[in-house]
Amino acid sequence: MQNNSVLANKLIGEIPKDWSYINLKEIYVKPIRDFGSFSTTKLITFLDSGIPFIKSEMIKEGSIDWTSVHYISDDVHKLLNKSYIEKHTILFSKIGSALGKAVVYEGERGLCNSNAAVAKITLNNKVADNYYYTYLLNNSLAKKQFIRLIVSLLPRINLGDISDLILPLPPLVEQRKIANILGTWDKAISTTKRLIDNSKQQKKALMQQLLTGKKRLSAFDSEWKEIKLAEIGRCITGLTYSPSDIVDESGMLVLRSSNIQHGKLAYKDNVFVSSDLTIKSKTQNGDILVCIRNGSKNLIGKSALIKGKAANQAHGAFMTLFRCKYPDYTFQLFQSSHYYRQVHKNLGATINSINTSDLHKFKFMMPTDDNEINAIAACLSNADREIEVLEQQFADLQQEKKALMQQLLTGKRRVKVDNTEAA
Repeated sequence: MQNNSVLANKLIGEIPKDWSYINLKEIYVKPIRDFGSFSTTKLITFLDSGIPFIKSEMIKEGSIDWTSVHYISDDVHKLLNKSYIEKHTILFSKIGSALGKAVVYEGERGLCNSNAAVAKITLNNKVADNYYYTYLLNNSLAKKQFIRLIVSLLPRINLGDISDLILPLPPLVEQRKIANILGTWDKAISTTKRLIDNSKQQKKALMQQLLTGKKRLSAFDSEWKEIKLAEIGRCITGLTYSPSDIVDESGMLVLRSSNIQHGKLAYKDNVFVSSDLTIKSKTQNGDILVCIRNGSKNLIGKSALIKGKAANQAHGAFMTLFRCKYPDYTFQLFQSSHYYRQVHKNLGATINSINTSDLHKFKFMMPTDDNEINAIAACLSNADREIEVLEQQFADLQQEKKALMQQLLTGKRRVKVDNTEAA
């Protein structure tokens, strides 16, 4: 390796004595490729079927998002014959929203094509394992080397930058063992993600049935009626404050749009104001915090149920509190497609907002029996808790894999390799 070992040690850290530092180009089986051009592919007519065309934004860390794939004709594919993507090629996104992400193409869609935004890396399989080096490319060991190179208005990573990456080279058998271990974690993470997605879809279907009366819980047969939100609760206007009112964390928390993430309360990007401000109504357990005005139209209507440390706080002027008789049930209504249809119908023509007077007029079907209302709310709340448990498992798996990966990829934690594997 031509690189100064001092620089390598600084970028990667100390590695085991039986490992070495390399430049990535030292283990290429052929020079790195990104044939094709941005200008040429802009002229391509994409089809609904044909040869898959992989764009850089489709590349995730260790996977390809096929949901937005476009296709090209056989004739165009033949014209772009230098940018074919074959099985076992490492794909690396050089530009765009997926900048710096890598994946091994496993051949699941046959022969594919791409443009110059995707670098195609082919390694010498006698000394390098594709999956091991893909983990490295997705790891901070590579990313921190790229960060100092991305300075243009249009961030991109050049082929020379990829080729000159300084990376560790363990024995091949150890590379494969490390990749297999991390692959097992990836499968567990992927399985948990599918369980979360399935649970969310099941809950969505359950909401559609239970909140409309299409499916009734056993032991309930009372009539349902149409209500307006004003009949079961009222909106409470938020606090208007000036920059001079903002203080450190010793003040009172002002709940804003950023404190609602995916229907849950989040406590990042917090704002606190002086406790001396006059606040007409502080939050209470069971209030529903609703975003009624925002720069992004997509965020209007999102909500979270006030509980725990979110109680006895303030809320901003772009928010409202809905205080009502059936908070758990109403919160579920606020997650439904019927609710969002009414939100979109009442959005301001020039300002992304809904008026609280309009919110009060939103209509829903509800049981007349309080016991059925509570039973439906409990059923849907249980579904939410099951999803939360899975999401926590998912987050834990990701964090544990990240810590393990950092140790394995640098040799701080070694894997055992038996004679059979070495052979």
